[in-house]
Amino acid sequence: MHHVLLDQWSQGSSALHNLDPRAKILALLAFLIVLATTAPNAFLTLAIDAAVLGAGILIAGLPSGSLLLRAMAVLPFSLTFGLISWLAGDRLRALGLVEKSYLSTVAVFLIVGTTPLPLLLNGLEALGIPRLLVLVAQFLYRYLFVISEQSQHLRLAASCRQGSGRRRRLGFRAAAGALAVLFARSYYRAEGIHRAMMARAFSGKFALLRRLQFGLADGVFTLAIAAFLILVRIQ
Repeated sequence: MHHVLLDQWSQGSSALHNLDPRAKILALLAFLIVLATTAPNAFLTLAIDAAVLGAGILIAGLPSGSLLLRAMAVLPFSLTFGLISWLAGDRLRALGLVEKSYLSTVAVFLIVGTTPLPLLLNGLEALGIPRLLVLVAQFLYRYLFVISEQSQHLRLAASCRQGSGRRRRLGFRAAAGALAVLFARSYYRAEGIHRAMMARAFSGKFALLRRLQFGLADGVFTLAIAAFLILVRIQ
């Protein structure tokens, strides 16, 4: 699953991993703004933006093939709207929509793949994102693992109870029922986790193993990336 793989990627120790999450969030924001304001026919600028992402992937030591492949999950949506623009006669807009959506997805994957989610969310909160939204995102991410665990248990149980051939084909008819059981079991499991957290005096904020520190290297990184992207954009 995407969230499990990204969580594994974020445990690295590269120079990009070690940056303060606020520096990476600000750099991502600058990249997205520059990318959004780039003309669809500015292919050189788009190529340089793609090269910046490629350099980031190499520095972080992330598996480039896997990351680029998983970023293609956005293409069915962008291709649909791009096809509409193409049929309407706006071909440059169609190309720009596909290119920018894919590069934006790769950029987000790069930041999430180099920053553990608790640090990333605390960085967002430190930048002024409402704490309630941050808390909802934290719980949502953590409960994804609960659903994943329960789905694996259900699949194992189904594999033990069904054979091959006709019995296996009949098993597909029970998919809706299995989905309902999955969410019911996940709900009760999550409720038990919530009770355990309350019993341990959960204060509404997840504690970090280390405090955020925005140092000189973080400031230089943010300013350098933003200045370079803006310079490329205005040329």
